[in-house]
Amino acid sequence: MNPPQVAQEHQEDPVVRAARREACLALGMWVVAMCYTVIYCYLNGYGRSVESLSFVLWFPDWVFWGIIVPWVLCVVLSIPFAFRVMGDESLGEEIDDEAGGSGSAAGEVNHG
Repeated sequence: MNPPQVAQEHQEDPVVRAARREACLALGMWVVAMCYTVIYCYLNGYGRSVESLSFVLWFPDWVFWGIIVPWVLCVVLSIPFAFRVMGDESLGEEIDDEAGGSGSAAGEVNHG
């Protein structure tokens, strides 16, 4: 009988963990905005009489509160998300392209 092998603990890369967290937060924000928009517009935009429509900043009220406001809120919330939550993670050491012998600096394109 072979002895049972001990499973080695797999430690997740911190870059992958941070990227997964950021993606989950962005996806969660999108899902909340989408659910709110669809539900609000369905409940307030369909089956209304023309007389009951009111306008907010030249938009029908259900369009303003159901589409414009959530989109503006998502844009406003994405700014602190981008600058405070998302991080610039180091991907490791840079590998120089010495084998190619092009002599150009990293990021430059040799056109001739």
